[in-house]
This record gives sequence, C-alpha cells and structure tokens, in this order.
Amino acid sequence: MVSREDTEFLALLVHRGLILREVAEQVFPALQKGGELDDLLAHHTGLAPETIAKWRRTRGGEIPELPGYEILGHAGRGGTADVFRAREQKTQRVIALKVLNVDSTRNAKVRDAFAREAKLLEKLRHKGLVEGYGVFKSGSTIYSKMEFVEGHTLLELLDRGQPFDETAALRVVLGAAEVLEYLAGQGVIHRDIKPGNIMLTASGALKLIDLGFAGSTSDAPSEGETTVGTKEYLSPEQARGASGADARSDIYSLGVTLFHLVVGRLPFQSSDDRELLRMQVMASLKSPELKSRGLSHHLHYFIEKMMAKDIEARYQSWGELIGDFREQIAGREALDFEKQVRDRASKRR
Repeated sequence: MVSREDTEFLALLVHRGLILREVAEQVFPALQKGGELDDLLAHHTGLAPETIAKWRRTRGGEIPELPGYEILGHAGRGGTADVFRAREQKTQRVIALKVLNVDSTRNAKVRDAFAREAKLLEKLRHKGLVEGYGVFKSGSTIYSKMEFVEGHTLLELLDRGQPFDETAALRVVLGAAEVLEYLAGQGVIHRDIKPGNIMLTASGALKLIDLGFAGSTSDAPSEGETTVGTKEYLSPEQARGASGADARSDIYSLGVTLFHLVVGRLPFQSSDDRELLRMQVMASLKSPELKSRGLSHHLHYFIEKMMAKDIEARYQSWGELIGDFREQIAGREALDFEKQVRDRASKRR
C-alpha cells in the first residue's frame, strides 16, 4: 500500500514543477507494487539521491536551507518572497528571514528592489519600522535578515471580521502617519501604503512593513515606473502614471486605508484593472456607510481631505495631518472621560 507521505511528496514535486506529470504517472504504478519512491525517482529522472533527499528535507525547496540558521516555521508569503521564522545559531536570537522565491530570483528588477528594501531597512531606525540586518546570498538563494515581529496585518484583522471603531482607526492611521513622517524626513516615499503593509504586534504596537516599492524624494521614479504599488490604493497621480509622486501620494493611500478600516470595504472596486484606475482618477468618493454608522464629521473631513483627487487640496505634509489627528483623538478621549464621570455621578444618586 502506498503511504500517504509518499503520495503527497510525489504530488508536491509535480506541483512545484520539479518533475513532469508524465514522470509521476510512470512512477506511481511501480510505487503501488512496493517500490521505494526515492529509488524510483532517481531511476526515472536521473537525479542524484542527494538531490531527492534534499527535496524531502525541504518539501521540494519550500523550506530554505541556509548555513547558520535553523528554520522554525513559515511566517508569511508575498508575491516575490516568503518569510520564515528562524533561529540564528551564532547568537541564538529568533529573527525573520525573507527569502526571494525562485521566479523572482531570475528577474533582475525584482532582485534590485529586494536588495534596495533590505539596505533601506538596515539604515533606517524607528520604533514603527521592522529592523533590517542586511541582504545575503547563499548559493542561488537570496535573502534578507530582519527583526521577527509577532502580530497580524490590518488586512488579516479585516479579513477575520475584526471591526475598527472610529477611535481605533484614527489611532492606527496616526501611528502609520508618524512612521511615514520619519521616512519622508529621510527622503523616502513608501508608495505602497495599505492594510496589508501595516502590522499590529501582539502588544498592540504598530509596525510598517514592506518597503519593496519605496522610492527617494530626490530621485523621482521614471515615467515607466510610477504605477508601482497596489492598484486599489493608488493615488490619482500614480494611477495616471504621472512622474514625481511624493508624500501626498502616500497620504492618499493612507486615506484609502482609513476608509477601508471604518467602512469595511474599499472605496473603489472593479474586476477590471483599467476601470479601477479610471475610478481612482475620475470617480467621486461615495459611501452611504460613512453617513449611516454614526461616524463623526471630523472623520468625514479627514477621509475627504486625504483622498482629494487634486493633490493640492490634500494635506500638504505629514505634520499637518498628524496635528489634526492628535487634536481629534485628544478631544474624543476628553469627551469619553467626561461621559464616564457623568455616568459614575448618576449611579451615586
């Protein structure tokens, strides 16, 4: 009888493109008759037993083998890389290893962006940024080393149905704005602000992650490189492909994020990418939920000002936005405190 482990391993090799389906179909009848899978694979593929043994250890290359590190588990997956929780054997500290996937390793532009992000994180230091410890290469594997952060992205929390009331959403956006103000002071634009790139740690602290699309304020992206980012959160000028996106483009994307947190959906949605980009440029912001959920006029104002189509009508700096948000949060806390005092007084009567 064929073991479940062998069946799953054979299917995994086909799925990852390490062997052809035709080879698996040739191997399987002999496996059913009691043959050893590794021997059969070596016979039909001509691969060395050491290669097949490594596929076993690494689940067909899913788990990296990197000198000096013990892989403790898979922590996340993006479009170009996987993140693993690992123990650095020299220091025994637990860190995150971001490993570029095989397809991305072959793409020079993706490799350059990966290295650029790692070097940025290595030189930047802010409590709201994941610390970076450099980019490395081992054989054909390219990876970066980072602080390991236990927590969940805002997108994960939204997907789980976790609600964000107005105060919680304002606090999160304020925290992100403070990190982005620091980046702007270092001459960096994030260019991919979205709930999936903002993490809340187990202790409730905020961390901004993924600087893969980050650019320099002094070196504006070229005409062909401006529509980087995630289309649902792109500013109108990014959607148009206009050169010279600046901090105000990040402000727009953070406004979309604020809308998503309090409403629970995106402001503009379409299955057609071109239509979605057209809506980012042309469509007016409409949301009956903003009016029906008892959200404050201040929140309406923040979203409309952050998401203004005209870049000159938006907040013009992070400092201006942060000042307004801090004032609003302080006011809400004062009102809440006064309400608690009134409630306690009424109970004593």
